[in-house]
Amino acid sequence: MLIIESYLWGVAACLLAMLCWGTWSNAQKLVTQDAPVAYFYRDYVFGIGLMALLLAFTAGSLGSEGRSFLEDLKQADVGKLLLAVAAGVVFNTGNRLLVVGIQLAGIAIAMPVGTGISLVLGLVVNYMAEPEGSVGLLAAGGGVVVLAMVFGALAYQAKEEEQEFNKRGLVIVLLSGLLSGFFFRMITATLASDFAKPEAGSLTPFTAFVAFALGLLISNPLIEKGVRRFIPEEEKEDPADVQYTTMSARQHLYGLLGGLVWGIGMGALLLASKPAGNAISFGLSQGATIVAVLCGLFLWKEFEGAPAVSNRWLWLMSGCYVAGIVLIVIARTL
Repeated sequence: MLIIESYLWGVAACLLAMLCWGTWSNAQKLVTQDAPVAYFYRDYVFGIGLMALLLAFTAGSLGSEGRSFLEDLKQADVGKLLLAVAAGVVFNTGNRLLVVGIQLAGIAIAMPVGTGISLVLGLVVNYMAEPEGSVGLLAAGGGVVVLAMVFGALAYQAKEEEQEFNKRGLVIVLLSGLLSGFFFRMITATLASDFAKPEAGSLTPFTAFVAFALGLLISNPLIEKGVRRFIPEEEKEDPADVQYTTMSARQHLYGLLGGLVWGIGMGALLLASKPAGNAISFGLSQGATIVAVLCGLFLWKEFEGAPAVSNRWLWLMSGCYVAGIVLIVIARTL
């Protein structure tokens, strides 16, 4: 299987994850202009599952080091497989709420607040499990990210004073972040300590990713029903002329593409979890927020017409987020 050994290549893989996780939500914006968000999310989950399988039978099965996917699957401990599946369920719940939050608050607010909480919580959980890197720099990076979240909330508040926006969006993304902070530690707990020479019963990254994707797929129908109470009233009833089976091929393709892109990021992040360390790799990947904010500001014009003070808060938020990510990256080198 493909293995990353150096810290620098691990950081590069985390940057790839950051790019992928920061851009997948653009597919949601494209699809939900004409179709309910639940329909997009079905295709998005299918896309993640497809990418998990593609990676398992390519990068997870080639090369001479480690175990191939099928070999790894045959010897895997059932408890670890179930934990990876549970990680998929936890992530799906948090991410599904994030999708609703994007609908209500927009990418530029939902991503920084939701992933900011997830980042800070994930840093704490992953560092406590595997202390790697400078705890002072990691704490400083997490603190700056919290400050970025405060600026994001102020930007949202300033925007809402001028326009009618639903405050549920901010509450929903807060809940999303609390849930999403745990899934990465759950899945990395199933991984072998050495991917080149994995111990018996443990999982290699691509096997864990397939089990994780299975958790997404089996939980999605129930979660879809559960989160409908948070969806705006005008979207609770699916439009008579838009059903899942009547959506255009392009709309389905955008949904699948969103999942495929997210899946590439997840595969890269799992590979980087050992050379970069769990806390640092997860923290760095959350720089996806900056990518998402830029998309929301410049591609979707989400703050067009908002007061000048709102835009100032947004730029302060972005600057703090970048500073926090830099501190997290250099924490491993000191």
